[in-house]
Amino acid sequence: MSKYRKTLVALAYLLTIPIISIFYNLINHPRNGVNILITGLDKSIPFMKIFIIPYVSWYFFIFIVLVNLALKDKEIYYKTLISYNLGMLVCYLIYLVYQTTVPRPDITSNDILSKLVLLIYSNDNPYNCFPSIHSYTSYLMIKAILKSNIRNMHNTLIISSISILIILSTLFVKQHVVLDAISAIILGEIIFNIVYRLDLRSVSQWKGKLFSLLTTKKKLEN
Repeated sequence: MSKYRKTLVALAYLLTIPIISIFYNLINHPRNGVNILITGLDKSIPFMKIFIIPYVSWYFFIFIVLVNLALKDKEIYYKTLISYNLGMLVCYLIYLVYQTTVPRPDITSNDILSKLVLLIYSNDNPYNCFPSIHSYTSYLMIKAILKSNIRNMHNTLIISSISILIILSTLFVKQHVVLDAISAIILGEIIFNIVYRLDLRSVSQWKGKLFSLLTTKKKLEN
């Protein structure tokens, strides 16, 4: 397979993210026994609408980092993408069995930042909270760049700083509480470290052998 084709195939796998994300909205509705995990620390964290900027930057940031990895370090790209999708599935399972919510502030201002916060609120019900997917995926970007062969001082600093800002933004715009962020980071650490140890070449070879075996069996049957 040519290098160009390998890159196109790698980028095509990004479609797994929106496909899996379909389940998010299906379960983002209140059910019986909604829990609230607010701590004293959460009560001391003020609502700061300026943090909606790093919060919404998440949508572009994740895509840009993953595309760059797909172009320059496919092994880490695939491992990060696998970790991403596995983590989302684990989060969805937790949401189903342990639903939490986060009380949101009343916003009466009419400035652009307030409108942006209200837009996020209106498009995301406050029930899929523990762990925070924003925090989980942002933390994965830190893990990815630290393990990547394209790592240098500048991209490590930029990616880590933006990731940390996004994680903090979930708290300051009252989309999540501290325990949501902490649980997301722990989950990211566990899943990424497990996936990182996988030998993807061996998995690929195993799949190739299985495909060859199945096609050979089919030919013999015909």
